[in-house]
Amino acid sequence: MKAQTALKTAITALAATALLAACGVPPREANNAAGNPASTPNAASSALADAPPPPPPIQAPVELMEKRITAPAMLANIAIPMAFMAAPAFAPANTERYGHFEQNPVHVAAREPISTFSLDVDTASYANLRRFLRQGELPPEDAVRVEELVNYFPYDYPAAKGPHPFGVGTEVARAPWNPEHLLVRIGVKAQELGTTQTTLPPANLVFLVDVSGSMDEPDKLPLVQASLRMLVKQLRAEDRVSLVVYAGRTAVELPATPGNQQTKILAAIGRLNAEGSTNGGAALQLAYEQARAGFIAGGINRILMATDGDFNVGVTSESALETRIRRERDSGISLSMLAFGTGNLNDALMEQLADQGNGNYSYIDSVDEARKVLVTEMGATLHTVAKDVKVQVEFNPARVAEYRLLGYENRLLREEDFRNDRVDAGEVGAGHTVTALYEVTPVGAATLHGERRYGTATAAAPATAATATATALANELGEIRVRYLPLQTSDRSAAQSGKHQSANGKTAPSTALEFSQPIVAPEKITAGSTDLRFAAAVASFGELLRGGRYQAKWSYGDTATLARGALGTDAGGWRAEFVRLVQVAEGLGARPSTADGAE
Repeated sequence: MKAQTALKTAITALAATALLAACGVPPREANNAAGNPASTPNAASSALADAPPPPPPIQAPVELMEKRITAPAMLANIAIPMAFMAAPAFAPANTERYGHFEQNPVHVAAREPISTFSLDVDTASYANLRRFLRQGELPPEDAVRVEELVNYFPYDYPAAKGPHPFGVGTEVARAPWNPEHLLVRIGVKAQELGTTQTTLPPANLVFLVDVSGSMDEPDKLPLVQASLRMLVKQLRAEDRVSLVVYAGRTAVELPATPGNQQTKILAAIGRLNAEGSTNGGAALQLAYEQARAGFIAGGINRILMATDGDFNVGVTSESALETRIRRERDSGISLSMLAFGTGNLNDALMEQLADQGNGNYSYIDSVDEARKVLVTEMGATLHTVAKDVKVQVEFNPARVAEYRLLGYENRLLREEDFRNDRVDAGEVGAGHTVTALYEVTPVGAATLHGERRYGTATAAAPATAATATATALANELGEIRVRYLPLQTSDRSAAQSGKHQSANGKTAPSTALEFSQPIVAPEKITAGSTDLRFAAAVASFGELLRGGRYQAKWSYGDTATLARGALGTDAGGWRAEFVRLVQVAEGLGARPSTADGAE
């Protein structure tokens, strides 16, 4: 009987210790909580040594975890704490971060006729939201950037002609979600250099790979390795590759190596293992050192940073990282970001780093996406044909009452920024197509801005030379202006100052180039071309995922129908996949509320 009492006391003590340990209480405090003096922490184990061996453990069902369990006499009335049961599997905390922004508002053309923005060629938002939908959930609103959705897809725009490295065209059609409105499409097509590197300049590439412990997932480091292998197989003898890895430490895994030594490069990629924390700040510094060591004058000098998200060691603030990257980009070394995996994606930071580094931001969710970004669109990903590309549209108040830019919220510029070459803007890669869409309310159609007591919002101003000119150009909805720095301007800091050194060493004006063309209203408004209709479907999908504020009479079903009728040739099957994603989104929830929206 004495032995049974001792055993019961010992088990009670062990149970209390385990339960308090699960709550974070140290062992010594656990002993005290069980009624044992701190000076005799081994009393329970001594009692167990004198007692007969206990019976086999009892397999209790989950629903009895907090109930008393029937057992042999010496275990009667002893509660089995939850800490003794199998711990439930908890998913790791999701720390993904996205930059918040509000949708572009509707502007009155008579008051604000000028709209200015930086071109954007990033596509990360589309691949990321596809990941969410494949997981059976809608993406966060701030993860949806409409322009990145639209620009994920290639379009059949006219090739570049004349002195500029890209062509610009416009098209005007009926807005699918509001027949009273117009949709103005601005399409940019960069000069094509082929889908392989056969026509690209020599490349000096630095693979900067996150090998921290969080990368030890099938959709992270193994996918990074598969992606880089695809790119390596496209390289030539004149290309160079360096491999820098980072976790708790940073190291050069492979110094600059000719691109035709693929066995050596692939072996270095294959040796990568995931462990440690993430010292991204120090890693960037080392990567830039490698890029400078292998710098190719007149070639492609780019760091490709592959990571699952955040930096938790070293320089972590966005401002510190951006300052370092801006300093380095002026020397001609660009930075592109490749995001992988889920859980701790710092989307906001990665987008900003790519922007500051004059590079691209892509999210790689599969080997198919890796092939698209690094093989099929390699020229666009690696080789820039125009820098700091800015677009400015001036709307004609005689024809346009209101307008709204779809997307580009974090690319907006002030009117005076357009000709200020100190203001950074987007880069356009070889073969890239870039699209911008404006929803326009023609004069005479219902507007969101009502009449004012002292004059309507769209009332014509007194006759002036400007309004006389507008009347003479009444067939124009507006004018589009494009400004950019050509690729030959390698010293961006000099261009920012408004001057550069010419061949004879004398100071010359800035080399920024600018051209313009009108947006002519067609005699007959139609539904638009296949490309315009598909771009409209993609834009409307993004707007619906963000709440559908301006899509009052439009649904996911309408979007799918519009896209299905505008698939075109769809060589890669990307457009057909888009239709399926729209259908998935429709099945995940009701059509977004538009109670506070507008037509």
